[in-house]
Amino acid sequence: MSLPVLICRPGDRGEALAATLHAQGALVEHLDVMRLETLPEDPALRSTWLNIDQYHKIVVVSPFAAYCLSEAFDRYWPQLPVGIDYYSVGRATANVLFEQLGVRVHMPSPSHGEDTSEALLSLASLQTLTHQRVLLVAGEGGRTLLAETLSARGANVTRVAVYRRVYQAPLPAMQQRLLTGDYRALIVTSSELLEHLAKWCEHAALNQPLIVSSHRLAKLAGKLGFRDLKVASGATPAALAAALSRFCNPKGADVDQGT
Repeated sequence: MSLPVLICRPGDRGEALAATLHAQGALVEHLDVMRLETLPEDPALRSTWLNIDQYHKIVVVSPFAAYCLSEAFDRYWPQLPVGIDYYSVGRATANVLFEQLGVRVHMPSPSHGEDTSEALLSLASLQTLTHQRVLLVAGEGGRTLLAETLSARGANVTRVAVYRRVYQAPLPAMQQRLLTGDYRALIVTSSELLEHLAKWCEHAALNQPLIVSSHRLAKLAGKLGFRDLKVASGATPAALAAALSRFCNPKGADVDQGT
C-alpha cells in the first residue's frame, strides 16, 4: 500500500495543494494542526479601512489576508478607491485580489522566486519609498522583514493584523505517523508550522523526506534536526508537487538540497 504525503496547509490552499498532489498520483493526508481565524475589528482597524484611500501602496502577505481585505472593501467602499498600487507576496494571494477586487497586482517574477518576502522586496517599484504611505495586511505575528525593510526605504508603514493562526495537536493517528515516520514525505511551507510540528517528530520522522518552500525554511529545518531536506522552487502547489516528483524519480532532475 502506498504511503501518504502529509500536508499541513489549512483551508482552500490546503485543498488546492492536495488536488495537485492527487493529480500526479500521490496519496495525501491532512495533518490539520492549524486553522486561520479572523480577528475582531477594533476601532483602530476600522479607522484604517475608512481611510484606506490615503495609502499609496497596499501589500498583502497571504490569500487569507486578501480575503479579509476584500471583505473590508465590501463593507466600507462600494467603489474601490483609485490611485492605490497593490502588491502580493505570491501568486495565490494575487489571484484572490484579482478575483475579489479585480485589481492588477504587482508580484515577484518567477526568475526571482515566488512566495517570499525577499523576492517581493526586489521589485524596482519598492526600492525608493520616500513620503509613500504603505499598508501591510497580514496575520498576527509572523516575520517583520517586510515592514522593517519598507520603513528603511522611506515608507510610512502601517501594519494591520486581520487574522490569527490557531495551532492544535495532530490527531492521535497523525501523531503516530510522525512518531514512526510512516509516510512518504512531509510538506511544510511555514516556519511557525514547522516549529509546531517538530514537537511530535522524533528520530524516524526527522529522517524522512521533508519538502520545504525556501532555503530559509530549510535552514530552520536543519536546526530542528530534520536530515532529508528537499527545497521546492516556491510555495505554490505546482512547485511543491514538482519537488515531490523529483524526489520520487531518481532519474529525474536533481532536487535542491537544503543546507
